[in-house]
Amino acid sequence: MKKKAFITGINGQDGSYLAELLLEKDYEVYGIVRRNSVAENQENRIDGLVGNGVETFYGDLTDISSLERLIRTIQPDEIYNIAAQSHVRISFDIPQYTVQANALGIVNILEAWRNNCPTARFYQASSSEMFGRSVDEDGYQRETTKMSPTSPYGCTKVFGFNMTQHYRHAYKLFACNGILFNHESPRRGANFVTNKVVKSAVEIKKGLRDKLPLGNLEAYRDWGHSKDYVRAMHMIMNHDTPDDFVCATGVTNSVGDMCKYVFGKLDLNSEDYITIDPRFFRAEELKYLRGDSSKLRNTLGWEPKYTFETLMDDMIEHWLKIYE
Repeated sequence: MKKKAFITGINGQDGSYLAELLLEKDYEVYGIVRRNSVAENQENRIDGLVGNGVETFYGDLTDISSLERLIRTIQPDEIYNIAAQSHVRISFDIPQYTVQANALGIVNILEAWRNNCPTARFYQASSSEMFGRSVDEDGYQRETTKMSPTSPYGCTKVFGFNMTQHYRHAYKLFACNGILFNHESPRRGANFVTNKVVKSAVEIKKGLRDKLPLGNLEAYRDWGHSKDYVRAMHMIMNHDTPDDFVCATGVTNSVGDMCKYVFGKLDLNSEDYITIDPRFFRAEELKYLRGDSSKLRNTLGWEPKYTFETLMDDMIEHWLKIYE
């Protein structure tokens, strides 16, 4: 009998790649889609999958009745909670909604799972933003690093992380966290800085725009490819015991470094086109993130297939095809 997976946020970047991975592994895949969660470069993420092994339903993490009904009906073997208000900068503008979606939402789906299908396994998409300012002496963040978030988004993710651990310990359920550092792809929304930079650079190359306004160029991030990270999600979910794992490349680059690489691949000088716009700075800046995924690599054998450079190349190729 095929395994059944239930994915919240299935039409997002990670959800769509995860659905594809699970179909390759012969799962039946079910997911919820928010009625208004269609934006540029997103509406076709799962179009080819629906009706071909994937079934979707309208739903929302803030609506516990729909979550309970679907989980009770589907009886999934695995539940992946990937849906969220995931834009860190925007969380400063809409903190109340961020809390409703990311904090209240996790309680809703945990309760829907516990009350309707407790034998299923549960994966929570946690985030490197939980660490905030905290960095270990060797310059890395890992599972044992203190959590000190610097954004409403990061605060909600700490809550979700702790609640997932609580359900694991209090109710003896298979609940695990993947602490994912920044991961991107051509499917990333264009309001995220990686795709914003790549898309804008291609538009400049094509003569469609003149400048690219950005915020803090000195923010350092550990960027990987979403395809690698959804493989980690599945590995974490199928480990012998529920546990928490950092997923990261261990390599950090600044936003400025990324701009130089992307523009350079297009034979452009990034300094000629980038302007600094205060609107894109966070109320509290997070300067540095770099993950140590030794536990994930040593325990489950995970290794990323993409480097920072091949990730950027993949995104550049995508936008060049769009503007052919």
